[in-house]
Amino acid sequence: PGGGGRPPPPPPPPRPRHASARCRPHAAEAGARPGFDPARRKERSRFLVAVSGGDGHHTVLSWAEIDADFGNAPVLLATHMDDEELDAAGTRLVVPSDRYGARYVNAVTGIWIGAHRLPDPSPSEG
Repeated sequence: PGGGGRPPPPPPPPRPRHASARCRPHAAEAGARPGFDPARRKERSRFLVAVSGGDGHHTVLSWAEIDADFGNAPVLLATHMDDEELDAAGTRLVVPSDRYGARYVNAVTGIWIGAHRLPDPSPSEG
């Protein structure tokens, strides 16, 4: 019964994509590193890195998360994908330690680095 042949082999799994980068966001530009107050031991933990992409997607990272003296997470600005330059697609923010790619940003258009400041408490109504 039937064709008598073996079923065709399953298709190969998709080839994994590998991003490679040449720098971390804080090393992207010489002047990008904030001037921390060395007298304040925890100063770096209140700084944020906001990254915007060409498609309108944006994300925020904490400076402590990427700082070598704190979390040292491998957050990268990828310039290549599978050994091909991303010039046409633009630089990509890659957070390999994330389980999902929600903080990956394609075609990076801007990086803002600044300190988080709590809002002034509003006067209590009384």
